Amino acid sequence: MNTKISRRKAIATSLKVSLAAFGGYAFKTSTEEQLRIENPSVKKKLPVRISLNTSTLLHYKLAVDVQIDMVADAGFDGVELWMRDIQAYLEKGGKAEELRRKLEDRGLVLENIIGFSKWCSDVPDEREKALEQLRGEMMIIAAMGGKYIAAPVQGIESLDTAKYDEYAKRYNAILNLGDETGVTPIIELWGMGALNKVADCAHIVIATGHPKATMLLDFYHVYRGGNDWDTIDILNGHKLPVMHINDYPANPSYELLKDSDRVLPGEGICPFDILIPKLYKAGFRGGFSVELFNREYWETMNAQTMLKNSYEKTYDVVEKALAKM
Repeated sequence: MNTKISRRKAIATSLKVSLAAFGGYAFKTSTEEQLRIENPSVKKKLPVRISLNTSTLLHYKLAVDVQIDMVADAGFDGVELWMRDIQAYLEKGGKAEELRRKLEDRGLVLENIIGFSKWCSDVPDEREKALEQLRGEMMIIAAMGGKYIAAPVQGIESLDTAKYDEYAKRYNAILNLGDETGVTPIIELWGMGALNKVADCAHIVIATGHPKATMLLDFYHVYRGGNDWDTIDILNGHKLPVMHINDYPANPSYELLKDSDRVLPGEGICPFDILIPKLYKAGFRGGFSVELFNREYWETMNAQTMLKNSYEKTYDVVEKALAKM
């Protein structure tokens, strides 16, 4: 194959690329098209990232450094790692800086770290312990080059609508801790948890008055919580750094679904062709991070196949949805 490009062609291509960057996603360059014709395995660059939450690899019990290499090999743009896997690596003598270099060398964005603490507990002592836990975890994340940690609402069984300001105060406390460490906690919505309504989540985020306050949404959890998709684009998508992507079946009904019922994007009934354009038009340019806990997949696929299917199916769903804009 002749790979030489004339000076005139190079200038023309450069101009087209510049115009594409100025005009946005809809503009397709002839160079990009030519590359994909010559090598069908080359994927078109998307204006959002396709990433992986390593919950998807939970069954395979892989060390965190191995996870990073496998996720990169599968073609993902970014990764969400679990704090417990990072701590296991550190306890065996590994260094956070080593993981940072590996992420950089493999070209992966560290989207977010999955951690669990009772920062929203009604018990003051539990909240104090949670702050100390988060401080330590944030320091590790900062050393890895990360900027975010998930903050699901734990420590309360249900949300008291008379206490929005109190919940905002508690979230603000860990946001301030994030200001100190450089790692922002993202309040996370769980469809079966105390915080299961997008409206409640937005209320608490806005009530903090903190400029970095944001939320972590999930296609499955939004549906599982009985939320209405019609108004999802009222949110400022630009403020959402990452969103968990997965699909869900038509049966059982939403209130009976379990985490293990999640399926790969495109294998359920989630209307991605409507929702992804909504989110994109609302400003979302972050990472769609695949998060699954499906035992049937784990029992029938090895880790490489799980990763391959996760990347390819998610890429196809996102690419087709954006192409309809």
